[in-house]
Amino acid sequence: MNKKFLAGEKFVSQAYIDSEEKYKKMYAESLDNPDGFWGKIAEEFVWSKKWDSVLSEEDFVEGKVKWFSGAELNITVNCLDRYLEEKGDKMAYIWEGNGSGAEGAGRAEGAEGAEGAEGQEAVIRFTYKQVYEEVCKYGNFLRDFGVKKGDKICFYAPMIPETIFLLLACARIGAIHNVIFGGYSGKSIQERAEDCSARFVVTANEGLRGKKKIPLKEAVDEALSEGCNSVEKVLVIRRTDAEVKMKEGRDVWLDEVVKDEYAGDCEPEIMKAEDPLFILYTSGSTGKPKGVLHTCGGYMVYAATTLKYAFDVKDDDVFWCTADIGWITGHSYIVYGPLLSGTTSVIFEGVLTYPDAGRSWDMVERHKVSIFYTAPTLIRVLQKEGDDFPNGKDLSSLRLLGSVGEPINPDPWLWYYNVVGKGECPVVDTYWQTETGGFVIMPFPAAYPIKPGSAGRPFFGIEPVLLDNEGKEINESEGNGRLMIKRSWPGMMRGVYGNANKFKEKYFSRFPGYYETGDGARRDKDGDFWISGRIDDVLSVAGHRLGTAEIENVLVSHETVVEAAVVGVPDEIKGESIYAFVVMGNPSTSSGPSGSGTSGTSGGSGKSGTIEKELKDYVAEEIGHVAKPSVIRVVSGLPKTRSGKIMRRILKKIVRGESEDLGDISALANPEVLEELV
Repeated sequence: MNKKFLAGEKFVSQAYIDSEEKYKKMYAESLDNPDGFWGKIAEEFVWSKKWDSVLSEEDFVEGKVKWFSGAELNITVNCLDRYLEEKGDKMAYIWEGNGSGAEGAGRAEGAEGAEGAEGQEAVIRFTYKQVYEEVCKYGNFLRDFGVKKGDKICFYAPMIPETIFLLLACARIGAIHNVIFGGYSGKSIQERAEDCSARFVVTANEGLRGKKKIPLKEAVDEALSEGCNSVEKVLVIRRTDAEVKMKEGRDVWLDEVVKDEYAGDCEPEIMKAEDPLFILYTSGSTGKPKGVLHTCGGYMVYAATTLKYAFDVKDDDVFWCTADIGWITGHSYIVYGPLLSGTTSVIFEGVLTYPDAGRSWDMVERHKVSIFYTAPTLIRVLQKEGDDFPNGKDLSSLRLLGSVGEPINPDPWLWYYNVVGKGECPVVDTYWQTETGGFVIMPFPAAYPIKPGSAGRPFFGIEPVLLDNEGKEINESEGNGRLMIKRSWPGMMRGVYGNANKFKEKYFSRFPGYYETGDGARRDKDGDFWISGRIDDVLSVAGHRLGTAEIENVLVSHETVVEAAVVGVPDEIKGESIYAFVVMGNPSTSSGPSGSGTSGTSGGSGKSGTIEKELKDYVAEEIGHVAKPSVIRVVSGLPKTRSGKIMRRILKKIVRGESEDLGDISALANPEVLEELV
């Protein structure tokens, strides 16, 4: 893939970073003078007390850093209060429910829109003033309910306005929120609630995702029946008319306890910059999930700044991030980033293949979305559905497209760019992690040509380096190695909740002086980074180092393949051989980003055997014989996290005969595929 794409003149003329010279100048300043660079940006926010120092790097080797030390603030003041006078009537959120998206009178007093029959909710719009009023109402209620600064509140709730408002209300009064994706098992809820000693849980009677009703309250009951003695109260949002069991003295319906008297201003709790804002759990290959801790000041500055410059967000943009708030993407670029930027953003409850694969484009047309940010998994699924869906809608409002979750293959990148963006919308593929708080590598499309499949260049303040297996920096312009970060940045995690040793051990111990991303990468002669995936996903085949992503890119570019995952198997002669899993079939039967395509069978005969040989030869033709898979197995689905990432470590364990010990699978969205795979 040698093609490069530079944004059009109209985009470049309005961009914040409109030349490579400007990017290089700002980037150099962010490294040479981080105090001055980030201090100037921080001046744009409202602080109750200014900082004594911008960066206090006590011991980066231990992961101990402080940003805006001595400063005091409340993040919701920066999300809401500061906009009330000039932007109070501006639209903050456009919420669309799981159903058809018709218009009418709304749930929130004064909000535009209405709800119809269950599953057919209309669009509901909230101005900045209305969001402020809702957050204050819930903040006053939570204080009266007994929630104090520093309390931990677990959320296991759907993508509805009440969830967003309650999250912000926690931040308003200094409580620490921990969102658990509304699809995890009761055991997963239990683990997370116990680990952070949660006092309260917020849930709903049910959630709606496509045709499915998700029994949220039932899962919470299961979790609490197994332990979680710290939980005192469960707040239940009435999402549907389903009746659920309510434990007397513990469970309360939110709409029955939030009364009119809670309306009015809610005094914000003044927080120190390094006070905790939220905990978000990530799953590991072994052991229990890790509670990634983010703090108030640095996270605020970083989330807002990354959104502004990465997506070139302007005052009149309508920004739509399709993620769930159970993930860091939803935290940074649905809840906090857009409000901190004073922009309008879309929140969607359902799945983007329901009622059909045109749902995304219906919503872009309906809400005049200008920035669309989604996952490669969804892009691949929609691409396989064909061009008629996007071509049948008016997508002229779009001016920028984004990608998140895993490296995007060049073929779907080009489809996204040409078919969805009509060749006029830059594609910004963002590389980052729960731990980083915001983007760390991404392209600046108005500054230099971008390359399909490349993650681009480092964001301001980020100093990525590549290390060889001995821990030495690869200083040549081109290189391939372990991706590390050499210095701190404002949005970086401040620890693993309750386990300081785990923080150091996981991220800073193997190569002292660097933050370890766990990913491999290649840097080309232009300085662009290409993420090869988890470092364990780089294969050594007969002395050749091959990224699994490169082979997967080729497989999914074949017209019959919906998705692919490649892992290595020990080989006495080659060192490793290549084992590929592919999902095939008529994509119209696919169940969406976290589902699977049509069923297939493995084997060496008939149609399956024919397509396996065809795909092996196809890879050999596109990359070379060394990359030809030894095995291609057709399966009905791949194990994925609920954010859409393929869990390759599970596939690796299966093909290596280690299926009895799959490690932590709490993040698995489709456990039903395991039986077939094993």
